[in-house]
Amino acid sequence: QVQLVESGGGLVQPGGSLRLSCAASGSIFRFYAMGWYRQAPGKQRELVARITSGGSTNYADSVKGRFTISRDNAKNTVYLQMNSLNPEDTAVYYCKADRTLYKDYWGQGTQVTVSS
Repeated sequence: QVQLVESGGGLVQPGGSLRLSCAASGSIFRFYAMGWYRQAPGKQRELVARITSGGSTNYADSVKGRFTISRDNAKNTVYLQMNSLNPEDTAVYYCKADRTLYKDYWGQGTQVTVSS
């Protein structure tokens, strides 16, 4: 069982930055790929960034060059550094843990609002 708790969301002005954190319980964190997803009102949940257990990363085109995903296996935590935020980034951001042949785990989400 893996439990995920996101933090770091909030209100930020356009052009600003935020860093999201997702802390995972358990000692098996290092075996899971970790992803950040977001869901804006009236829209489907979408992948923002993902990092594999080996450290390979991929990003949605809309965030490339602005967002950076990283993980610290010693702290069982994955981060999403978000720079140059714009109003289109406003959404609830969710953390997900996935591993082939195992069930996925989701966090409860953290709200990010970009507004002046």
